Amino acid sequence: MYFWLNIIQGNTLTKIDQVKLIAFKYRFYPTNEQALMLAQTFGCVRFAYNSALGFSKEQYDLGNKTNYNDWSKNLTLLKKNADFSWLKDVSSVPLQQALKHLDKGFKSFFKSGFGYPKFKSKHNHQSASYMSNGFKWDESKQALTLAKMKQPLKIKWSRSFNGTPSSLTISKTKSGKYFVSILVKESINQLPIVNKTVGVDVGIKDLAICSDGTKFNNPRTSNKYAKKLAKASRNLAKKKKGSHNFNKQKLVVAKIHEKIANSRKDFTHKMTSKLVIENQVIGIESLKVKNMVKNRKLSKHMHDANFGEIVRQLEYKADWYGRTVSAISQWFPSSKMCSNCGAMYSGEWSLAIRTWSCECGVTHDRDQNAATNIHIESLRLLVA
Repeated sequence: MYFWLNIIQGNTLTKIDQVKLIAFKYRFYPTNEQALMLAQTFGCVRFAYNSALGFSKEQYDLGNKTNYNDWSKNLTLLKKNADFSWLKDVSSVPLQQALKHLDKGFKSFFKSGFGYPKFKSKHNHQSASYMSNGFKWDESKQALTLAKMKQPLKIKWSRSFNGTPSSLTISKTKSGKYFVSILVKESINQLPIVNKTVGVDVGIKDLAICSDGTKFNNPRTSNKYAKKLAKASRNLAKKKKGSHNFNKQKLVVAKIHEKIANSRKDFTHKMTSKLVIENQVIGIESLKVKNMVKNRKLSKHMHDANFGEIVRQLEYKADWYGRTVSAISQWFPSSKMCSNCGAMYSGEWSLAIRTWSCECGVTHDRDQNAATNIHIESLRLLVA
């Protein structure tokens, strides 16, 4: 153990404070005029994205491949068309960014085979991205003014940042709240080195079980609000679609969904931050969540547990603060291998088995044993 820690610390000591691109998210309150402009911008961004996706599909059916340049030229032709002259009423920057997002989506799809780009709906989360030429930032007054707007946004500055914003994204949730996410280069202070390593096994019964005995209970956020959401959804189903009462109840449902998402996100951030602060090395499994959620009986619980986000947060926070995340293979038999002698469980294995006894005489808690094996294997991989 101490041999591994010496090697890890030797590598960590060479790290200095890093400069990273960090997104600072704030809520803002637009005026009626600004809200109208943002609504037009969201609509135009959505139209530019959908028209480019439709154009791409049409050309593909004809045997032609298209890219960002072709979509940009097509957008220029649409702006010249009298029927689509309203595209000129908003800034051209977020429209071009929408095409770049589509291009990124296609590249991601061809690389992984998952997530073919879909048409955007006006009923879902709305957003528009601006590069530095699409907004004005006054650092002395902390005033942010978007292109085509006369007044700066009324932002609730919950925390400060240094430097000049390189880009930003304006978004509107289904519940009607507006947010701005500002991308800034920030210097991140490395955390002091600690003489502690840990293995983490994620699960559904307990969200995370650590090799040192620490457990993070699964908050089961969806179950907590299930009755409230079901009642609100039933009331929504009784309303006439498109009516004033329908829209009011739709907002109620959206707020409950938002509460569930925010609660889940808050718990995940607190848990991952605690693990990163207290441990120099964190051993985890390389989970394939997309394959795991194909299990119909467990998919809802897995989505609620937020497995993929837990791993993502551990990795980027470890990179920021000078920690190390060591991921073991998803096929490593962490649960059914004895952490005391290394022997394998000889019987038929299933999720119903929560404890088991090895021939060496040790009785294992399934999850605690898995966390211990993950810890041992992750450290072995670091020095292999």
